[in-house]
Amino acid sequence: MITPTSGTRRLHGRSRIADRLFRGGSRAGALSVVGLLVALAAVLTAMSAQAFGRFGIVDFVTGTTWDPVRDVYGALPYIIGTLASAALALVIASPIAVLTAIYLSELAPRRVAIPLTFVIELIAAVPSVVIGLWGVFVLSPFLKATVEAWLVGAFGHIPLFEGPPLGIGLFTAGVILAIMILPTIVSVSREVIASVPATQREAMYALGATRWEVVTRAVLPSARAGIAGAVILGLGRALGETMAVTMVIGNAQAIPTSLFSQAQTIASKIATTFNEASIGLQTSSLIALGLVLLVMTIVLNAVARLLVWRTSGPGGES
Repeated sequence: MITPTSGTRRLHGRSRIADRLFRGGSRAGALSVVGLLVALAAVLTAMSAQAFGRFGIVDFVTGTTWDPVRDVYGALPYIIGTLASAALALVIASPIAVLTAIYLSELAPRRVAIPLTFVIELIAAVPSVVIGLWGVFVLSPFLKATVEAWLVGAFGHIPLFEGPPLGIGLFTAGVILAIMILPTIVSVSREVIASVPATQREAMYALGATRWEVVTRAVLPSARAGIAGAVILGLGRALGETMAVTMVIGNAQAIPTSLFSQAQTIASKIATTFNEASIGLQTSSLIALGLVLLVMTIVLNAVARLLVWRTSGPGGES
């Protein structure tokens, strides 16, 4: 019978201690992230209590007037502006990003894929204020003279496309946001697609499938949960972006009625107003806007995560 020596027992004891320390440290790190989110929500709730106490949660969220003179504050125009600009950015960026990721991981030769990936990821490093300046002086005049003018001329009778093409408004903000979230979606989607086992591709090719069939029937079904996660990350970036959107959205305090209306997001409203806000109800209302944005982000991400889990759960993958 083999009995453990004292050295072996000491080694096992140290391993158990290291395992406990590692497990405890990992748990503490995970709980600290949750605690930070809870603390942030608690601070925002406490500092926005004056606004919610004055107007009520429902009236504040559904109110359409923001008038510091009369001390009347409503968040609905900024909520709609935030959701509309983020949705427009996702509609524009998601198909482009997924197609780009497919090209980089499945079609492009290595000498093309590597520098192109570097250039795309470099966009994420450009400061948002620089992208905003480019949007004001380059993108806005270009969209006004081309895309917006064509859309108004062809579909101006539809309420969604009515209004003069100003180059500054919701549509331009959506395009700017699409450019800013594109590197995130492309990078994550490319990694997910590249991680699909090569055996799945080889099995499809062995059955005589074309490259199109391999991508659409073997690669994308296996990667769709990860691609959805990439889109979620892009959505989070779009909801919270501030400076670039502030410079091109027009900052109008009204509910946008078309793609070319000037609007304002929650983040841009806080950025442009907080320094001049009077202490008291106005400041509390701006903090309440921040709390609304936090809740919107959490809810939208939770819903998106549920969709991902349903897609990637049992029977969700081909």
